[in-house]
Amino acid sequence: MDMDEQWFARRTWQDPQWTTEELLLGKAGRRVSVVLPALDEADTVAGVVGSVLPLLGSLVDELVVVDSGSSDDTPAIAAAAGAKVVHREEVLPELPPLPGKGEVLWRSLAATEGDIVVFLDSDLVDPDPQFVPALLGPLLCAEDVHLVKGFYRRPLRLETAEQGTGGGRVTELLARPLLSALRPALGSLVQPLGGEYAATRSLLESVPFATGYGVEIGLLLDAESRYGMSALAQVNLGVRKHRNRSLLQLGVMARQILGTALSRCGIEQEETAELAQFVQVAGEWLPDVSEQQVTDRPPMREVLATRT
Repeated sequence: MDMDEQWFARRTWQDPQWTTEELLLGKAGRRVSVVLPALDEADTVAGVVGSVLPLLGSLVDELVVVDSGSSDDTPAIAAAAGAKVVHREEVLPELPPLPGKGEVLWRSLAATEGDIVVFLDSDLVDPDPQFVPALLGPLLCAEDVHLVKGFYRRPLRLETAEQGTGGGRVTELLARPLLSALRPALGSLVQPLGGEYAATRSLLESVPFATGYGVEIGLLLDAESRYGMSALAQVNLGVRKHRNRSLLQLGVMARQILGTALSRCGIEQEETAELAQFVQVAGEWLPDVSEQQVTDRPPMREVLATRT
């Protein structure tokens, strides 16, 4: 066995079977926070909250939805479903919020208290109540684990049908080849970009956060640099269904992910870069140029230290 195969065998749980009793025993007084970043997810956020709510007060100590400026009823629906709702502007109010998912995840560290933080996307459809216990398993029951990534089969949900596979297009076309070239050991991760993962607060507060879609790959690269592969683990969550995005939206996502990955590997990036995409209007192909931010927030530990 080479090193990657050893890691995969030792740090991959294909069929997680931890019991509630085992997890509570492994918790050993530590607090667990579950965080759902949300932006206009009125159709799905209640279902995600409901999948975690039965664990609140035992395995989970706080369940927080951090709203990223929704224009719909996401905050009210999340609160009615049983979550604590925090608006991004209320956290670190002295710092004007930047757009992006990573910004909300970063601010959630200042709005929660858990020694372990579990992140779940708010656009999940029919989320399995075992997502959180499975993600917590390696952190509570194995030694020296700091980051646990979920992996799953991702159906491609179309407007009129659902295909059994085909989701995770940015992973297969960008992230996996990129990691294979820049950090080959991380090629052992099944879902490097997945939004369902858990980590120790000590890791999360010690590293910068990309403010946009690069947040997941940035955390992965930083965790491997800081602690090595032995601190990473992955668990099989079965099936993950969510809203799939258009190719143009995926292009924006890919540009932000690429910028973050390159910056973590020592290739300097401009904080703002233009991305030209092309759309057809009345038979003509015209450029649609947008500005993409590749911006980091500093480690939360540094930010909180300046407030005391």
